[in-house]
Amino acid sequence: MAIVRNKVAVIGAGHVGTTLCYHLAAAQVCDDLVLINRNRDKAWAEVMDLRHSLGYTETKMSIREGTYADCSDADIVVFAVAAAYREGMTRLDMLDNAADILTEIIPQVMASGFDGIFVVITNPVDSLTLLVQKLSGLPDTRVIGTGTSLDSARLRVYLADLMDVDVTSVNAMCLGEHGDSMMIPWSQVSVGAKKFTEIVDDNPSLLHGQSFDDIEQDLVQVAYNIVRHKGATYYGIASVASRIIRAILNDENTVMPVSTMPHGEYGIRDLYLGLPAVLTGKGVKELVELHLTEEEQKRLNASAEVLEKAKARLQARTR
Repeated sequence: MAIVRNKVAVIGAGHVGTTLCYHLAAAQVCDDLVLINRNRDKAWAEVMDLRHSLGYTETKMSIREGTYADCSDADIVVFAVAAAYREGMTRLDMLDNAADILTEIIPQVMASGFDGIFVVITNPVDSLTLLVQKLSGLPDTRVIGTGTSLDSARLRVYLADLMDVDVTSVNAMCLGEHGDSMMIPWSQVSVGAKKFTEIVDDNPSLLHGQSFDDIEQDLVQVAYNIVRHKGATYYGIASVASRIIRAILNDENTVMPVSTMPHGEYGIRDLYLGLPAVLTGKGVKELVELHLTEEEQKRLNASAEVLEKAKARLQARTR
């Protein structure tokens, strides 16, 4: 019987794409890795550097530079291209330029015969994941954005530091837009199986005078602050993207807050936003519908409304 190898193609050899490739290579997440970039010399150089990182490992992993034609037999194609960013911009400010880039690329990927799963990192990720799904024609269960997985990782680290516990003891997710309208369902957050709201009730001084809203705003702003000082964020997003890819390739049934399309869950339809989803080898198997408070549902609806307006912008482009 033939040995089946899995294959991931990453489009974009910038900071995010190459850091993701390093995560995939270091953990040997896939068997075959292809890096695709408009500047093929840059892709070649990154591939050679990645291959050299395996020089003292026992691996049969293949890493090479490629073209869109190499997506034909890929299990996963990752969009890690980025639109130009200027300080002061929000993620949604990059929508038009990023949409132009993906609108050029998607038909070329589909022309290769690709029939796998798309993972979208490019910002604004929720709007662009919707664009990828519409232009590719693939089922929405097989077009997945990184969504609020990075926001959730930041929240887990924040709470672990606050509580002085290991981050694995924190169970917390952010929902909605990966952007300024992101929201935290505090009623669902727990540390060591104890509700965080109860922890705060028992220890009123824990937040040092901050409110839950203050924490949300800190998490929204942290990405902008990182970009201001180092130019881009890439370690965090590459790590969570690698985790999503591993969950798919290993058919793990792992629950992660990704950008996905609900079909009535949370009262939302035909829109991509960050929600907890079960990830398998076929993509999103189902959504996990949390029992939100009335106020939390209102805030999720408000975030969805922001993305509805961005969706209208995308639709206007095609009229």
